[in-house]
Amino acid sequence: MEHEQSSEGPARTGISTHLVEAAVAVALLAIGLVVVFEARKLGAGWTTDGPGAGYFPFFIGVIITILSAGILYQSLLGKSRNTAVFVDSVQLRRVLSVLVPATVYVLAIAIVGIYVASAIYIALFMMVLGKYAWFKSVFAALGVNTLFFCMFEVWFKVPLFKGALDPLRFLGY
Repeated sequence: MEHEQSSEGPARTGISTHLVEAAVAVALLAIGLVVVFEARKLGAGWTTDGPGAGYFPFFIGVIITILSAGILYQSLLGKSRNTAVFVDSVQLRRVLSVLVPATVYVLAIAIVGIYVASAIYIALFMMVLGKYAWFKSVFAALGVNTLFFCMFEVWFKVPLFKGALDPLRFLGY
């Protein structure tokens, strides 16, 4: 979705594009360095049999490191760095309203399992962001997860992760 700035409205403020580029470059730089150091532990040299286990990952890590350093330089010190607004506070709030609950959902799977975490996630998502009534949300969440439970556990005999607490232990699965 593209937003055009009108001449009457205030200037758009928010996080600059070059700062986002720099943050991504720093993350890629860290990943590249980790790959380089771990590949060296595997043996990044040439052995009597040919390349060591870390030979190709080492050079991929070197390429990632060099390119991300270039992106970092360009985004912070380059002459043509993009200083336009990448995301404003309204857009960032919308993204975070989905990203934060999704992150909590993924972490909750480890504790209560995929079925219980999914039911809670669907119900809360419907109530908070979709503005549905609580009984419709709970009914839909329980219905979807009951269907998935039957499909995976009963019909396909494929057990999905139940979590450390295993709250569905009483079902015998």
